[in-house]
Amino acid sequence: MRALTCTAFDQPETLTVLDTPTPAPAPGEVTIEVHAAGVNYPDALMVMGQYQVRPPLPFTPGAEAAGIITAVGEGVRGLSVGQRVAAFTGTGAFATHLNAPAAAVMPLPDGMDLGVAATLPLAYGTVMHALIDRGQVRAGETLLVLGAAGGVGLAAIMIGKALGARVIAAASTDEKLELARQHGADEVINYEQADLKDALKALTGKQGVDVILDPVGDRWAESAFRSVAWGGRYLVIGFAGGEIPRLPLNLPLLKGASVVGVFWGEFARRDPAGNARNLARLAGWVMDGTVRPLVSERYSLEDGPRAMRDLLERRVTGKVIITP
Repeated sequence: MRALTCTAFDQPETLTVLDTPTPAPAPGEVTIEVHAAGVNYPDALMVMGQYQVRPPLPFTPGAEAAGIITAVGEGVRGLSVGQRVAAFTGTGAFATHLNAPAAAVMPLPDGMDLGVAATLPLAYGTVMHALIDRGQVRAGETLLVLGAAGGVGLAAIMIGKALGARVIAAASTDEKLELARQHGADEVINYEQADLKDALKALTGKQGVDVILDPVGDRWAESAFRSVAWGGRYLVIGFAGGEIPRLPLNLPLLKGASVVGVFWGEFARRDPAGNARNLARLAGWVMDGTVRPLVSERYSLEDGPRAMRDLLERRVTGKVIITP
């Protein structure tokens, strides 16, 4: 097998492709021939040693993949050689083959594109958990999505609309906002050109937004939170904007609002049945066209470092994948 390998915590450009024997699956595992692997912000952070998880060196980055099962380990039930699947493993996906615990593997509906399937577990799984389990979005509520043209942002727009919410998308360029409109956003705000708080006040008739989904953090967080409605929920997804924001704690008190952490990976580990229900519902939406994941670019294994760099520098819209 060929694998993009990290031998020291450093910049993505230091990764190299190495040839190694393909290991047999351990008991409870399956081997997947990887057709596509989703590229995510935590992958790059992990390579640089800046993520909350630091795998032992050397390791292969890549948290999610889709492909075909080529071998089944002892004790595995319900999965078979030749089956099309997606998997979330945390690491190991940027390779031609991946061994995954059977519990982390999701059988795919017939006809689902493997490139699309590789984008589902992390970004879309995170948004399903965020909006359904943590934010408890209800039909008729208003949802604000920051970083709306990224992988998590576009997923939030489409899933928010599927749940019956009115969606306001905020992003840094008009081109990104047009993409958000194409994926269902009802209203858009360019937060590089307009005051975010004032724009939200105008769009909501001074009532505020019920739910804020924030994968950006940084300087937008406080302005967004000051626009939350009474009883609103601010969903902390990540900090792609750079700085981890500091919110004055009087704000949730005055608004009767909640700051809610969203850690999908830990949720999936602790509640695999709940995660499976969310992903099954998501798969149905993808197959009927309610949710249309955008794969904006495909990179070779050798170009994996460039994929991560493009993600870090926010040159990416939608999701990008590596095709080993």
